[in-house]
Amino acid sequence: MTRVLVVDDDPALLRALRIGLEARGFEVTVAHTGGEGLSRAAQSTPDLIVLDLGLPDLDGVEVCRRLRQWTEVPVIVLSALDSEDRKVLALDSGADDYVTKPFGMQELEARLRVALRHAAARNPSSDLVSLTVGPIRLDLAARVVEVGGTPIELTAREFDLLAFLARNAGKVCTHRTILHEVWGPGYGNETHYLRVYASRLRHKLGEQAGPLLRTNPGVGYQLVDERPGRRAASGGGSPVSPDHLGGNAGELEP
Repeated sequence: MTRVLVVDDDPALLRALRIGLEARGFEVTVAHTGGEGLSRAAQSTPDLIVLDLGLPDLDGVEVCRRLRQWTEVPVIVLSALDSEDRKVLALDSGADDYVTKPFGMQELEARLRVALRHAAARNPSSDLVSLTVGPIRLDLAARVVEVGGTPIELTAREFDLLAFLARNAGKVCTHRTILHEVWGPGYGNETHYLRVYASRLRHKLGEQAGPLLRTNPGVGYQLVDERPGRRAASGGGSPVSPDHLGGNAGELEP
């Protein structure tokens, strides 16, 4: 059974998440503070952590930073609608994805499945020679990209950007992180570069794979392994509570 640790200081939300996730087959442990969450993460070794950013003791971003000092367990952060900067900080600190409050149980469950799937598939080995995300296959040694078995032509920078997103498939990568890792440590604010290259990549990946490159407005980019026309997570479904219903965190860019 998949073990989920939920860290939030809202008793009503914790109760609703425990009931909703357990009904879907998850084993749920809860924590009310950041300190308690860190302790429970060390003691119970969860498969995934759902972390609220607004905690009464430790900042949720700091909790994420401390977790990343010793574990790669997937972390899904919960964020209020007006906290875009905090989402970016959390993602830069190691979170894998975020869900914007209010949200529905169906959306949260879908995001948990995606995070778990990509955590299982992610191979940190330096000997990795190929990556596959949906119909996209990258030969890292030959620097060749195929979509549905058909080679496509990419520039060196386009390949590097696609390879970075593929290595982190399913994870929301912030603008700053992408620029730092793909362009170099002297970059971090040139988000217009990313808009141009993301547009080029979508065009070259075509209708079959272009929609897999998702924009998270104001935050960054994400390469998902869902087929075109599907979303990694969709809103609606069973409500967490009447006060926690709502839509999705990111939309596909046209």
